[in-house]
Amino acid sequence: MRTPLHLLPLPALLAAQSPEAPKPAPEAPPALRPGEAEPKPYAKVVTPDYRTQAGVFRIHTLRGRILAEIPRAQLGKDFLLSVRFKRTPAGTTAFPGQEVCSQVLRFELREHKVLARLSLYPTLSDPATPFAQAVEALNTDPILLALPVEAFGADGEPVVDLTRLFTTDIAEIPVKKTLTAGALDPGRTFVEKTAVFPANLNVEVTQTFGYGGAGGSFKPGQAPPEMPRTALVHYALAKLPETPMQARFRDERVGFFSHSVTDFADTAMGVRTRDIISRWRLEKKDPAAARSEPIKPITWYVDPATPAALVPYVKQAVEAWAPAFEAAGFVHAIRCLEAPADPAWSPEDVRYSVIRWVPSTTPNARGPRTVDPRSGEILVADVEIYSNIVKLVTEWYFTQVGPLDPRARTLPLPDELMGELVRYVVCHEVGHSLGLQHNFKASATYPAEKLRDRAWLEEMGHTPSIMDYARFNYLVQPEDGIPPALLIPRIGPYDRFAIHWGYAPVPGATTPQAEAPTLDAWCRPQEATPWLRFSTPDTRETDPGEETEAVGDQDPVLASTLGIKNLKRVMAMIPGATLKAGRDVQDLKQMYRRVWTQYHAEIKHVAALVGGFDSVPLHGARPGPRFTPVSRDRQRAAIRFLDEQLFRTPTWLLDRDLHNRIAPDGGLQEVLSIQILVLSDLLRRAERLQDHMALEGPQAYTAGAMLADLRDGLFSELKAPAPRIDLWRRNAQRAYVEQVGMRLNMATLSGNPNDNRLAYRMEFKTLLARISARIPAASDPLSRAHLEDLKVRIERILDPKGPAYAGGGSQPAAPAPAKD
Repeated sequence: MRTPLHLLPLPALLAAQSPEAPKPAPEAPPALRPGEAEPKPYAKVVTPDYRTQAGVFRIHTLRGRILAEIPRAQLGKDFLLSVRFKRTPAGTTAFPGQEVCSQVLRFELREHKVLARLSLYPTLSDPATPFAQAVEALNTDPILLALPVEAFGADGEPVVDLTRLFTTDIAEIPVKKTLTAGALDPGRTFVEKTAVFPANLNVEVTQTFGYGGAGGSFKPGQAPPEMPRTALVHYALAKLPETPMQARFRDERVGFFSHSVTDFADTAMGVRTRDIISRWRLEKKDPAAARSEPIKPITWYVDPATPAALVPYVKQAVEAWAPAFEAAGFVHAIRCLEAPADPAWSPEDVRYSVIRWVPSTTPNARGPRTVDPRSGEILVADVEIYSNIVKLVTEWYFTQVGPLDPRARTLPLPDELMGELVRYVVCHEVGHSLGLQHNFKASATYPAEKLRDRAWLEEMGHTPSIMDYARFNYLVQPEDGIPPALLIPRIGPYDRFAIHWGYAPVPGATTPQAEAPTLDAWCRPQEATPWLRFSTPDTRETDPGEETEAVGDQDPVLASTLGIKNLKRVMAMIPGATLKAGRDVQDLKQMYRRVWTQYHAEIKHVAALVGGFDSVPLHGARPGPRFTPVSRDRQRAAIRFLDEQLFRTPTWLLDRDLHNRIAPDGGLQEVLSIQILVLSDLLRRAERLQDHMALEGPQAYTAGAMLADLRDGLFSELKAPAPRIDLWRRNAQRAYVEQVGMRLNMATLSGNPNDNRLAYRMEFKTLLARISARIPAASDPLSRAHLEDLKVRIERILDPKGPAYAGGGSQPAAPAPAKD
């Protein structure tokens, strides 16, 4: 297997790039093998009926047949085959723009066949050593297709029927698997469009598959038992650069997309896996200058389908990244242009990256990339903004910061504000298309109290990374006097740091290995500056600072307390913003539901403190712990918050006028559903409290302590002289008993030897004693019946085979029948 040029040591690189000797003239065609057809004269194959397009190949098309005339200069060259959905069927998880696969192909002429061979680059080795041959033997490139040569051109160019590549079910191109479909039906599969350009060939095909659950077979005259699945699939075959860009190895301290290769070249520590980051090829016109224009800037074009009022904001979103590239040593490195009126320009041309405005009911946006697997070079990146994103950003903005911006007091939002929100979305997706991953830890690195400080927000923003899911600054209160422009995320210090790390040239480094000391040094400022840090690997479930949709999650109790204050204000805004003459109540319903969604999110941010570990992405031999248990005081404060804001019924969410316009119910199920979800989450997180005990001993917050704190809040009525428990609280208390009982049963059945089983049993015994003691004092029949019912439930859980299971327990015995 060939080692990519960008991974060779410098002497081998120079040798690999030296001019090759002139190739001899093509020999006479070899003798035919048995069963092989003789290539026909060119004029008999490529008849005048065919439509011919010249480009990277000469393509001849006729009634869905695609003949490719492959120049001899392109044989043996690497091409990227990128397959994506352009339209997808209902009932699947596939979506327009989703990549099916990305493969490197090489066309080789072998006698009377052209072999389409997958070119794999999964390993690195030093080609100067004999070991490289052994590594190459491990990776024989597989043959994807063997295509008979239909004819030869005047200069010996093989002409092959390339239709099979696009209209047959090829396992290595898993369209069927991605759709979870049955067999491809060739009778309902059609080539829709073929376009060829100087560096790429594009083919669009309608493919129809059988229903996956029915085996995917069709018989004439029979209707399928389930609907077939038809998709429009886009194939792009693009020539890769002759000389790959030099790769850069990923560092877990900086969030870049990457792909893995196995490194056999570094023998000091044995075989290891390396990750090559995805980034654009930026090369200075003047390598000696501290700042230089690039030879080729990163350029996006605005889709002509974009609403005219939003076009300036889309361009601003791309060009907002320019200062980050200036810090990396490049001026005028990134730009956004409007699509030219030239009819020869096409958004399908692989030479152009486009900010696409996609008609879709899906409220989403994406920043995919097509990458050269040899080097990590981003070749093209079409940012996809689904048109219904305006609905999502409207709901986010209204419910999070609506009380802080007079423009948000009526719907729809004005064009200027919508432009600012779309600019934020596009800027985030462009970050992905520059290679940056999400950095969910970013928002937790700013002090929460600073997020209401105007001077701080003007300089730093409310999150250090636009790649976080920290939407709008809901900590700000109306009395803070913060301008609306400071409520929206923008490119922050982490983003500039990451672009510098990924794109700044390392002088004198001719291999990825040689860059390592400099790249390590560039990461050092993270140690003293928390907001330059990236998420610690594998901490999404343990670090409360990794919560998505969170602002100020360094102190989620403070953040959610302030956020809920704004949600209460939003509730008062909803009728005036949504109820219009001649309109139904759908807008009101949607905004009311969005308030519930935001409320649940902010509650979850606080619950994440329980059993959590604060993480610091220390590297190598840096001193200090990477993981520290969240302190007992912070966890206890979280439970107090949940008691006050959730388990004590949030009556402010149950506005009668609003709710009665939407549904004929009292909101019982909505409140109970969130309470159950949070209780379940807390008890799941309690499993990690044992790790806290192992690390901190008596200082740890234990499962027993958490249960006691929950009980004190949820059953606070038992402290009253005459307990009265209303309907909402009865629901919450039953949910607590059921959830703890389920965890106790799970621990018992699984034989899990942890201490939490003891904590659950002790909790139930304590609760049972308190309930039993307070039943006689209950102030009303329903409260008394509820407590008696809880007593029976707990007894059954503690002793499933005891008298409570058979209907005994607290129930009085039936009187003996009277004797005659």
